[in-house]
Amino acid sequence: MAIDGVRQMRKIMNSKPNMKTTAFVLSMLLSMLLAGVVSGQQKPTTGYAPVGGLKMYYEVHGSGDPVVLLHGAFMAISGDWNDWIGELSKTRKVIAIEMQGHGRTADINRDLSYENLSDDVAGLLDYLKIPSADIIGYSLGGGVAVQCAIRHPEKVRKVVSISAPYARDGWVKEANDFWPTFTWEVFKGTPMEAEYKRLSPTPDKFPDFVNHIKATALRPYDFGADKLKATKAPMFFIHGDADGVRLDHIAEMYRLKGGEIHGDMRPRSASRLAILPDTTHVTLMNRMTTIVPMINDFLDARPQKQ
Repeated sequence: MAIDGVRQMRKIMNSKPNMKTTAFVLSMLLSMLLAGVVSGQQKPTTGYAPVGGLKMYYEVHGSGDPVVLLHGAFMAISGDWNDWIGELSKTRKVIAIEMQGHGRTADINRDLSYENLSDDVAGLLDYLKIPSADIIGYSLGGGVAVQCAIRHPEKVRKVVSISAPYARDGWVKEANDFWPTFTWEVFKGTPMEAEYKRLSPTPDKFPDFVNHIKATALRPYDFGADKLKATKAPMFFIHGDADGVRLDHIAEMYRLKGGEIHGDMRPRSASRLAILPDTTHVTLMNRMTTIVPMINDFLDARPQKQ
């Protein structure tokens, strides 16, 4: 995404826009993500996994310890995500997925729930005969990554959750207020719609796809604080300081994973927290050069001696 474009969008957002303007800006920012140039990297292994009633598209890049990469809502394996894959696959086997309804994976008559999507990830690992993997997810994908650790603990080594709460009320009020008035026409004529039509096996279903995601966004959810606390996989929560997730909710997630201690006085939690300054939900994707080294350090870290 061009830095100048982000700055221009920020100027609009800082001018106290109404809901229509906010929707337009969000659509353009997301469209810019999808319209990025594909980075030069070796041709991946690709396929479709028969999981959860889907033919779920996946790509495998690189070699090494396996890590599953989960995109956000409305996204696919394209644009800036390719740059992330290029960096991570230098030292790891990256399994990038296009979840239900996204990219080359057709939608089906099934809730786009975090539970269903996490079961799909577990099914893909079984299909690829990978016993366990690290999981990195952004936004929708971050919630799916956490649910994988809750529902399929034996398959998850570590989790990186980028800008994702564990409950719907973890979003700030204006984020939740956005969805009731949101319509698919916001994306009409944008690169996002064009990308959907280019990749999807059902190119004429774009309005249905957007409405399906809207229904998911409006549905209350709560993974359960007790369930998050009970997960065995260390988690790295990565957020922007203005990414739409309540700061107290971010702190609570980290606290549940044992993060609120004096690390100089006793062994600290294996989980981690990072909050990037001057960063929004969308522009987190533009912080790859900062985030990927932190992710690699987290995934490579060995357990502390107790």
